[in-house]
Amino acid sequence: MSTDLRAIRPVNQLSSDRWQLPDGVDELLPDAAWQVESLRKKIIERCQSWGFELVMPPMIEYLDSLLTGTGETMDLQTFKLVDQQNGRALGIRADMTPQVARIDAHSLRSDGPNRLFYTGSVLRTRTDGFGGSRSPLQFGAELFGHSGPHSDIEIIRLMLDTLSEAGINASSLILDLGHVGVYRALVSKLALSDEVASELFQSVQRGSFPDVSAILANVPQAQSTGIEHMLAQLMQLRGNDSIVDDARTAFADAPTEARDALDDLQAVIEGVKSTHPDIAINVDLAELRGYSYHTGVLFAAYTSNGEELARGGRYDDVGAAFGRPRPATGFSGDLKKLADKMPPANRSQEAIYVAAANVNAAWLEIVKLRNRGERVLTELAGIDRSLQTVQCDRELIFNDGQWQLNTLS
Repeated sequence: MSTDLRAIRPVNQLSSDRWQLPDGVDELLPDAAWQVESLRKKIIERCQSWGFELVMPPMIEYLDSLLTGTGETMDLQTFKLVDQQNGRALGIRADMTPQVARIDAHSLRSDGPNRLFYTGSVLRTRTDGFGGSRSPLQFGAELFGHSGPHSDIEIIRLMLDTLSEAGINASSLILDLGHVGVYRALVSKLALSDEVASELFQSVQRGSFPDVSAILANVPQAQSTGIEHMLAQLMQLRGNDSIVDDARTAFADAPTEARDALDDLQAVIEGVKSTHPDIAINVDLAELRGYSYHTGVLFAAYTSNGEELARGGRYDDVGAAFGRPRPATGFSGDLKKLADKMPPANRSQEAIYVAAANVNAAWLEIVKLRNRGERVLTELAGIDRSLQTVQCDRELIFNDGQWQLNTLS
């Protein structure tokens, strides 16, 4: 039995709000659309110049593939539906990164490095809580097949290069850096249950050391190994790049993996500063976003007033579920948000007008003009001329045996 959708809401309400878009879903009108599209083309050309290859994953995939290795957060952000052909669960992508990881692991199957980039719409069930979009136009790049800091440095440099295409110089940005490896190395020595580990992680994220201390009170190894004290220091280690030196002192007795993570982080800092000496760097070792997904360096680019423009990090072995564990690092951002930071484009609105009576005879000339990059509007019969020439500054007319462009009167 079919459902009468009009019965869901009163008819008078339907007539007044049927034009509205869902919260967090937006549309781009001509000027904004041209701005975004011109930026998209610039970023594509920039990524290509770095040796990255363009990929275009599908908007929907089987859910078990789409959510592989992404954790609970992405599951909650994903719209789900049922494939009417076979009954399997489908998901509308909320992030393109897992799709690109699948392409690297399953479709390309290269033993060497793969440099891939992408742009495309994604859809999310909820905003980030700060008025963000549920329908970003995502852009990003991923580098697969290399596990050292060199690939992290390359990805961060590319991220900064793409932001420069919007006229945003590195000197005006704050690069936020962290490394989940330090925290992982500390808690790995405590043999915590999944439940306790989750509680501890949430407490660290909240910056609540009293909660951390209460949780570890029942974990004898936390005191005997000094891990509780190290976690207390971890939660306070934030500031400029000199914080890494403080961390080396604080974690002198930490597991080797923690010190290795600091070495990697220092290498990334030095690599970025060698090419972008004016960028402000902030280090926060307690920043653990995407902890269930990321495995190494984390980074994000912010404006001076704290607005995030792009973020990324290392997520090694995410392709294991597709049969090929591969080291990986990458970044992504919202093209629409980035385009908003650009000055308005000086897009020419000038066009050539062709009267309806001349269109057929002038067709070859119209084609030539359009091929030269001119905008040509042909008259539609039955509509007032003044309504059709608003965007036009010239008219194509036949005079003295040839087609000529005259100033439109």
